[in-house]
Amino acid sequence: MTNYAWVLEVRPGYEEEYKRRHDEIWPDMLDALREAGIRNYNIFRHGLTLFGYFETDDLDAARKALANDPVNAKWAEWMAPIMKIDIDSTTDFPFLLPLQFHMD
Repeated sequence: MTNYAWVLEVRPGYEEEYKRRHDEIWPDMLDALREAGIRNYNIFRHGLTLFGYFETDDLDAARKALANDPVNAKWAEWMAPIMKIDIDSTTDFPFLLPLQFHMD
């Protein structure tokens, strides 16, 4: 198991809408994440900054699965107007943060 993290932003004024959409996340979206091999997925918010953490055994397979999933594409389109998302052009996935410290 390997852990990964990202940082994104909510657009100003959309903080509550972002929370509402995740409180009501589509069951199909959760299925898509699980089928892609993502687990223990958490998102935290500080002001407009979002910090995401997830675990997967195969990041490349997870990225490919989500890139080809129509539910994920629909979710991304629905969330795009309320978020600022920096995508790494080499992976077509949000930039992942380099691990600086791990306490086991």
